[in-house]
Amino acid sequence: MEFTIERGKLYMLQTRGGKRTAEAAVEIAVDMVRERLITKREAVLRVEPGQVDQLLHRRIDPKAKVHVLATGLAASPGAAYGKAVFDADRAEAMAKKGEKVILVRIETNPDDVHGMIAAEGVLTSRGGRTSHAAVVARGMGKPCVAGAESVQVDLVKRQFTAGGKKIKEGEPFTIDGSTGNVIEGQVAMLDAEISGELEELLRWADSFRRLEVWANGDYPHDAVRAREFGAQGIGLCRTEHMFMQQERLPIVQKMILAADEKERRLELAKLLPMQRDDFRGILAAMRGLPVIIRLIDPPLHEFLPSLEELLVEVTRAQTLGKPEKSYRAKVELLAAVQNLHEQNPMLGLRGCRLGLLFPEIIEMQARAIIEAAVGLKKERVDVRPEIMVPLVGTLEELRRTREVIDRVAQEVFKETKTKVAYLVGTMIEVPRAALTAGQIAQSADFFSFGTNDLTQMTFGVSRDDAEGKFLLRYVEDKVLPRNPFETLDRDGVGRLMRFAVEEGREVRPSLSVGICGEHGGDTDSIALCEELGLDYVSCSPFRVPAARLAAAHARLARVERDR
Repeated sequence: MEFTIERGKLYMLQTRGGKRTAEAAVEIAVDMVRERLITKREAVLRVEPGQVDQLLHRRIDPKAKVHVLATGLAASPGAAYGKAVFDADRAEAMAKKGEKVILVRIETNPDDVHGMIAAEGVLTSRGGRTSHAAVVARGMGKPCVAGAESVQVDLVKRQFTAGGKKIKEGEPFTIDGSTGNVIEGQVAMLDAEISGELEELLRWADSFRRLEVWANGDYPHDAVRAREFGAQGIGLCRTEHMFMQQERLPIVQKMILAADEKERRLELAKLLPMQRDDFRGILAAMRGLPVIIRLIDPPLHEFLPSLEELLVEVTRAQTLGKPEKSYRAKVELLAAVQNLHEQNPMLGLRGCRLGLLFPEIIEMQARAIIEAAVGLKKERVDVRPEIMVPLVGTLEELRRTREVIDRVAQEVFKETKTKVAYLVGTMIEVPRAALTAGQIAQSADFFSFGTNDLTQMTFGVSRDDAEGKFLLRYVEDKVLPRNPFETLDRDGVGRLMRFAVEEGREVRPSLSVGICGEHGGDTDSIALCEELGLDYVSCSPFRVPAARLAAAHARLARVERDR
């Protein structure tokens, strides 16, 4: 505040909002309630959800001097320091020796998950905020800078070039997933901590919000963390991530490459107990709360080696003139990968389409879910499984898939002489599903909007390529008001969602509706979900506290407008 006193009279000249840290914003708001200067409602509104998000991740000390080499997309918040590593196996090996590493890739795929688990953070030169690297890193609570196109990654020489400097494998650097900066060397950081004041503020927020906040989680430890952060359910468990664990991947690959159904069922029988144990762990951790488990979604080629890498390996072997046993095996594998190759796999054989062509996959997953639930019920654990069918575009796709699920469930009930309640619903991610929601609701107990794919298909752009190539320029030049993969597009995607909610509930009034795309943790997107009357939003565990506050803001704003 600027003031002057003239002849004994006080004059206020001007005021500006005082700069303060996220910790200070929370502490001041809570202290002012304790001193009866403001109400709890005012305190909740004085703290921004983004400030809460900052408090849950390690961050660079504002006083530190940094040399920025490049800037990409701020794909997952937090800061990390470590040695550059260019493949997942080496990242895992170095981490086991106690070394801090950052996984550097052109882009990641499910093959890289074990390396991402081992790494402190992830850097990719391609991809956007909803790319594989970004989504998986956010779920793990690890920093990620994606789509840093000025970073030239050389996987052969095991180095990357940025800002005129080469960083070779084993050399240290820092990433800031909150700003998108790639920084030379090591810089001072501040550790995250959840204070008593933040917990109290979030309890006040919970008393004002209507929307429930669930979490996306793929493993039992994700469910445990989600509950610690106040999640009220699991809105998305991606079963395919369980397939990528090192001891399971060879079995999955044999299942995919099976010559016939009989051979495929033999491999699926090996996966069944593994999946059952996974689901048992998640359901047990979330006892008393709903858990939505999505059936396998990605195309099968994602579980196999890269077509390009196999071509290089086979060509190199031919050039060297060593057609040995391993060479023949690689030739056979290359033929299988080529057979599964699609020009546009995101719009190809995946999701419910895969399950309808190979129903034995659905049978295995449904049996694993129901057997896990029945086993826990016998131990008097309150379980609430919900099975989600992905990529549905027609009622018949959902109806036929549900027939398989229901048949398997009845078989398990008969075998175990125990029944459990379960729901079957679908992910609304194909525009046609939104436009025919009234039909699809005839066979769905719930809808969950997969807004990453729904946005991609509505705009007709690739979510992995668009942000790095032109989308951010679109936002800068005001072609688009916001990045639609970061904040829900109200006029297009939002309109489809509104239509689906209204038409779906008209047919099935008890229809539960939520959102499990990455928009579930975005403040403005949560406000739209409140307006549309959704029941819950689901986001990565580390975004749950901020989403709880954002849901309270959305509700209070709506109440104020309705007055």
